[in-house]
Amino acid sequence: MSALRESEFVGSLDCGTTSTRFIIFDKHAGIIAQSQEEFPQYYPEPGWHEHDATEIQLVCDRVIEQAVAKLEEVGYNRSSVKVIGVTNQRETTVVWSRRTGKPLSRAIVWDDSRTRSVVTHYAHVLKTQGIEVDGRVRSGLDGAKGLKELTGLPLSTYFSAIKLRWMIDNWADVRQAHESDDLAFGTVESWIAYNLLGGVSTGQHISEVTNASRTLLLNIRTLRWDPVLLRFFGFRESILPRLVSTSEVYGNVTYGVLKGVPIGGLVGDQQGALVGNKCLTQGEAKCTYGTGAFLLFCTGTDIVYSNHGLLSTVAYQVGPQGRAVYALEGAIAVAGSAIKWLRDSMKMIKSADEINSLARSVPSTSGVYFVTAFSGLLAPYWDPGATGLLVGLTSYTTPAHIARAALEASAFQTRAVIDSMKLDSDSDLAHLKVDGGMTNGDFAMEVLADVGGFEVVRPEMRESTALGSALLAGSAIGLFGWDITRPETLRGVNTANSRPFKPQTTEEDREKAWRGWQRAVERSRGLAVTVEE
Repeated sequence: MSALRESEFVGSLDCGTTSTRFIIFDKHAGIIAQSQEEFPQYYPEPGWHEHDATEIQLVCDRVIEQAVAKLEEVGYNRSSVKVIGVTNQRETTVVWSRRTGKPLSRAIVWDDSRTRSVVTHYAHVLKTQGIEVDGRVRSGLDGAKGLKELTGLPLSTYFSAIKLRWMIDNWADVRQAHESDDLAFGTVESWIAYNLLGGVSTGQHISEVTNASRTLLLNIRTLRWDPVLLRFFGFRESILPRLVSTSEVYGNVTYGVLKGVPIGGLVGDQQGALVGNKCLTQGEAKCTYGTGAFLLFCTGTDIVYSNHGLLSTVAYQVGPQGRAVYALEGAIAVAGSAIKWLRDSMKMIKSADEINSLARSVPSTSGVYFVTAFSGLLAPYWDPGATGLLVGLTSYTTPAHIARAALEASAFQTRAVIDSMKLDSDSDLAHLKVDGGMTNGDFAMEVLADVGGFEVVRPEMRESTALGSALLAGSAIGLFGWDITRPETLRGVNTANSRPFKPQTTEEDREKAWRGWQRAVERSRGLAVTVEE
């Protein structure tokens, strides 16, 4: 056997909602080796979604080992991997014991909706007691506005503090650990970094700012945990991780096939996709279509507060002393998961790929609208009481009409978010960069362009989330001359064979369909019988 070659590559560990992959990139974003594995999903009650944090870490370890084995199979030494980054599903809430390093419970996943009553409670507290902002107590509608000024976020089942409060209130082991000062709280990147950097033996409990900005505990103006928010939700300060930037060396991997390799990037998955699409300056936008869909619009170093249902969030921070870059975000809870539902629950298709051919077989939905509010509606509606709704059904309706309506649902919700972004930023959108599993279907992209009325640009290599964490990690050590603060250094990255999709429908037809969608959304709102007053 010939000797393995030395080269320079960067690895990315991408821990999503249903699977984890490890991808090894070259300097042009060519994929040299990769491995992917799904992990179990737990749905103990309607609206509940849980993960086992230990299972997630074991899968992370396996995909790293498998990808490195494939790297060696194609002739490169594992030492060619010079640095790795980590990107992750955001908001999913993990709790573990500082003493043992073991999870105290299952993690509650970002799309879990069990916490509606917690949201109702804190909305009442905001209204009646208020919250302290800049030394002044603000209550009523001004209290909700004050919370958003501190965090960029509204009260929602979506965010980590709400999930953590439920865990402490309902799970005895978590409550006891909090009371005995043994509780460590983190989002998924915090848990993965904790383990890769040595676990309980080193105690490296860190959280990166884009993930921290999704907890309702970070002051996005100061990039610090805010004591006001801790008091509001009733948490000990000792449960919190140490805050770090998006691109810096946090330490070296302590075990396995990449032992000794530095970890140089941590980033929430949607901000990772923003970086991976090289939307690094004000006015650039991307949308990632996976389980859900997430549209981020870069606002530069200014925080833009939305008056139209969007979130203000940290896009990235390069180095601990670097100035943060911010974004407006519109989060759509259900995108690819609607296709999965048609496949697994309704048995309308045998594989996700079939959705495009089935939907294309009819020229329109014939008036069918599918509001995919399986766990409420997120941006720009923010209605936890909305439910999934199929309307416009007749005896003429076939699975093809419903399949097309499922694709249009993601497109309509994307348009709703973009319309809000235009109003908040006072700027138009020339084109939308896209990535994620749903974008593999040409017809889905044609539908998106037609419904939205804008050009859609899809790159050939669509692992943008993983690429983003790779770019941040490479930039942390100056690999390939990459520097996130100088976008021109990334010109040679992922430039091959981008494909545009342009609108083909008339403005009249587009607006007629849009009005129908808005009526369908109104009918879905407030229908959930499980919302506790």
